[in-house]
Amino acid sequence: MTSGLPRRFLDLLTRPRVAGAAWWSVVSRLPVYLMSLALVLTVREQGGSYAQAGLVAALYTLGMAVGSPLIARRLDRNGRSAVLTATALAYPAALAVLVWATHPGGWAQPVTAFAAGVVLPPANACMRALWARLPLREDERETAYLWEALLTEVLVIGAPLMLAALMLAGSAGLALTVIAAVGGLGTLGLAFTRLPAGTESAPAVSKGPRHPLGPLREPALLALTVVMAVSAVPIGLLTLAIPAFVDRHGGPGGAGVVYACWGVGSALGAIWLGRSQSEVAPQVRLPRLLLAYAVGTGLTLLAGSPLGLAVALAVGSAPIALVSATEMSLVSGIADTRSMAEAFTWASLATVLGDALGQQVGGLLMDPFGPRTVFAVATGTALAAAGLAFACRGLLTRRATPTVGCAV
Repeated sequence: MTSGLPRRFLDLLTRPRVAGAAWWSVVSRLPVYLMSLALVLTVREQGGSYAQAGLVAALYTLGMAVGSPLIARRLDRNGRSAVLTATALAYPAALAVLVWATHPGGWAQPVTAFAAGVVLPPANACMRALWARLPLREDERETAYLWEALLTEVLVIGAPLMLAALMLAGSAGLALTVIAAVGGLGTLGLAFTRLPAGTESAPAVSKGPRHPLGPLREPALLALTVVMAVSAVPIGLLTLAIPAFVDRHGGPGGAGVVYACWGVGSALGAIWLGRSQSEVAPQVRLPRLLLAYAVGTGLTLLAGSPLGLAVALAVGSAPIALVSATEMSLVSGIADTRSMAEAFTWASLATVLGDALGQQVGGLLMDPFGPRTVFAVATGTALAAAGLAFACRGLLTRRATPTVGCAV
């Protein structure tokens, strides 16, 4: 089983006119998973306070939340090349201005950070929408979304390590600039790589006005995004609880190792279980996986030491990447093909907002109640997400009526 899935990944990612888009998309997404950290380090390097650094990072994230649905809508309506080219040029330019032409304490740096977030290239949404439109068998599409989920785990762990390596050779500002430029180059590659015949040959989409909610008007997609947001809250809660737990047990330097066990467990779980999961319909699979995710989260309550917590996280995180892959599969099946990129963007925003809410709640609970209470709240929230998914299972079964596809 473990040998079969890597083979399927290799077959998919080396296929002519699929490999180019897949690998350029990896390069284009490097900034996504480290830019908030890079901004904080850059502002601090320039002499700014933690409050100023936090403001810059927060405004960058706010800009991303505001801009990404609008840019994804343009991607659906105007096509891949134009939107990706514009953002590939604007994004590194905005970050270069922030690093080399602004300073902490002034108005220009927060404004530039917000602008950079707004023009973040929609590489995630673009590639996931492409997987939905490429001429693939259904099992190949499932493999593609499992690859996307695994890639997220790899980039979450690996991208900050890349930032650290670049900082050894220069400043945080220089490292940020290089990563932004590399991401822009990857976005240009994704914009102009050739795709299989028929992927982009759909008739043009009407340029009339769109409803403000876009694809969220579809009840099934709205229900799915709510489930995704609730299921992301425990991630944010654990993000705060893990270092607090390790610190209280006398090993603050080991928090990074414990975090790594969390990500590695998720990746290994996807590789070990991914093949068998694809044999179950995604609307049936998601509630089951979320229930397993809740049970796995509950294992943290049994930990009595940092080592015990590392083991609990490594074992309990096994369903996490599978949950993400199943959610992507459901989005591709539910969303109207004319708004596929925007649908994936709303789905991603749901997880970001859920994670942020979890971190905020975890911070409020930590001092008065401690990490074990936060672990309990995370477990309860994961159980609530599973219950909601079971309740919505019939709704998620109903797929959107096939419609005219858009130029990608």
